[in-house]
Amino acid sequence: MRIGELARRAGVSTRALRYYEQQGLIAARRSANGYREYDEDDLRIVAEIRSLLTVGFTLADARPFVACLRAGHATGGSCPDSVAVYRRKLAALDEEIRTLLARRAEVAAQLSAACPGCARKEQGEK
Repeated sequence: MRIGELARRAGVSTRALRYYEQQGLIAARRSANGYREYDEDDLRIVAEIRSLLTVGFTLADARPFVACLRAGHATGGSCPDSVAVYRRKLAALDEEIRTLLARRAEVAAQLSAACPGCARKEQGEK
């Protein structure tokens, strides 16, 4: 399939596909007339990349998942390097959650100090 069809089927722009190619995540074959040609494996890889980007992974994070798919695994997350990326991401998210909870507690304390009784109203509105 050509780049336009892959873009349509994967739900990405042709520009994104060219960028993924430039980053070494996908590799187009060239037809006799120079057009980029892709196959169903490329579609699976792009779908995996999109899925990862949607939940906050970077393209660098996606590399082990792409390698796992290229190695013939059914999913990109089934290889040890991919699992390590999942674990790092979960640890980072846990840290972000702790930070946000601490900020929330501080803002709630400031509200309580500035407006006694207001914090109770805010808690009841959750």
